[in-house]
Amino acid sequence: MTILITNDDGIYSPGIAALARIAARFGKVTVIAPDHEQSSMGHAVTHSRPLSIKKATIAVEGVEAWKVNGTPADCVAVGSHLYAKTDVVLSGINMGPNLGNSMWHSGTLAGAKQAVLLGIRGIALSTPVGKSEPDFDALEPYIERTLALLFENKDLALYNVNFPTQPTDLKWTRQSVRLYDGKIVPGVDPMGRKHYWFTVTPLEPAEEGTDRWAVENNYVSITPLRLDLTDEQMLRRVKEMLPV
Repeated sequence: MTILITNDDGIYSPGIAALARIAARFGKVTVIAPDHEQSSMGHAVTHSRPLSIKKATIAVEGVEAWKVNGTPADCVAVGSHLYAKTDVVLSGINMGPNLGNSMWHSGTLAGAKQAVLLGIRGIALSTPVGKSEPDFDALEPYIERTLALLFENKDLALYNVNFPTQPTDLKWTRQSVRLYDGKIVPGVDPMGRKHYWFTVTPLEPAEEGTDRWAVENNYVSITPLRLDLTDEQMLRRVKEMLPV
């Protein structure tokens, strides 16, 4: 199996090194990641300037690594061009969860989505982070188990995976879609200039069976996704209500 790994935290993130080390047990791994952090970049692609790729070094023996001056989606596009026989793209392990509504702006998930757009299986992986780095050694058995499970499916597929800090088991889940209270928090920098932080607060608790509920209850959340955003139920309704 030929595996391409990217992320949105940048080439030197400990999460990408941990993922590369574990994924190497399943096949040949190549890492191609942004040269600096691209968190919350979403599915941005670079079309107004050329992209460059440079050799990089990560702390995983036998794994070739490259850094690109672009987004996660750019990295997958470049990587799939250079390594045309890639079987699967892994994106992560992100330093922070990608649950529910955060899927809309996740650069981590965008790496996996770009793979599927190019006809390659894509898997995004994330875990919460606090004041210290995630304990990837403790997560390792669950990461390996999750990869083994998802690699069994040879079909073109897209998955979003989130690991709690202390997993107990795996769960198939659906996306948690909750309303959020968007807040702008003003502040002043050391030079006396005004700045603003954008933050959100969930307005509803997570429903059982969703990705957020699973992680809150110490389960590894595995959510199958699709690129077609069509609301099929609404499409049927408007065709009946507002025929054209």
